[in-house]
Formats: sequence, structure tokens, C-alpha cells
Amino acid sequence: MAALPLATAEVCDANSHLIPCGDLRALHPIFQIYGRRQVFSGPIVTLKVFEDNVLVRAFLEEKGNGRVLVVDGGGSERCAILGGNPVQQAQNNGWAGIVVNGCIRDVDEINGCDIGVRALASHPMKANKKGTGEKHVPITIAGTRICDGEWLYADTDGILAIEMLRTINLSLLETCTKDTEKKESSTT
Repeated sequence: MAALPLATAEVCDANSHLIPCGDLRALHPIFQIYGRRQVFSGPIVTLKVFEDNVLVRAFLEEKGNGRVLVVDGGGSERCAILGGNPVQQAQNNGWAGIVVNGCIRDVDEINGCDIGVRALASHPMKANKKGTGEKHVPITIAGTRICDGEWLYADTDGILAIEMLRTINLSLLETCTKDTEKKESSTT
């Protein structure tokens, strides 16, 4: 499925009825934007690790098929669990994006890659190499629950986790887009 052509703000406005029930959730605005792709979306693959990047690297060596890897690194800011080489590999393997609740390094290299990356910050120290963690499990990042198989949509306004993409009201989105286009054409 192709990326949604609309902004996260428009998705929220057109689907506000999905917010109270939790089918549409906005992650807290704690993430920095990295990589050349500022807008990305795809099915979520979850991973829970702490200051260890062996499983992160292993996932990104697989074919991404437009998926988004969401890594709960426990919010640690003591080392980087993602660096330039795995991000380059993710780009080459067709991952749409990577969201890290933790730190990254090799920022200049990552910013040269055609992939979307979000992380808390950068840190020069490397992670442990023990290979511990949990794959495909529900994770919670800053109070927002994210499950394997849900849909993630990120742009410069924020990051959304969506229970099921088909629950999004596309007709409302189309109306919102037409209204935005009318406003833009009337101001020019």
C-alpha cells in the first residue's frame, strides 16, 4: 500500500472519532527527524531492546517490504542502538522507516540515506552486543502503546500509530484535502 498523501494533522482532524477509542494514537513529540525521507508510512514491526543492537541489525538485514521498524530502546540516552551501516542496509532492503525510542549515531551518514528515521537524540557510544530483546511484542513509548502489524505514519508534524489503516475515514480525508486546496488557491 502506498504512503498516505496527507499530513498527520489532516489524518487526525478527519478521524477524531478514532482517538478516544485508541485506534488512532499520536506519539509524544519527543523524536528528532533524521534521514532524507521526512514522510514515511508502513506496517509496524516491533522490537524491544535495551542498550543492545544485535536484534536491530538482524531485522534490518531482512527485506523490509515497505515496513517500519519501531524499536523500544527503553528511552536510554547512554549509547546508540542504531548507526549508519544498518540504516544504509535498511534503505537497500526496502524499509520505509525506523523509529527508535533511544539514540542513534553516524548522523551525517544517516541523513544521506533515503529512508525516514526518528530517534530521541544522537550519542557517540556504541551499544552492547548481547543479542537480548523481544521481537513482535506490544511496546509502550512515552505512554503510547504500539503493536506489531499496526500502521505507522510519520511526517514533520509527528508520528501516528493506527490500529488498522482501513479504519481511517478516507472520504473525510478527501474532503479535508479539497478544502485545503480551495484555501490555497483562494490565497494565490
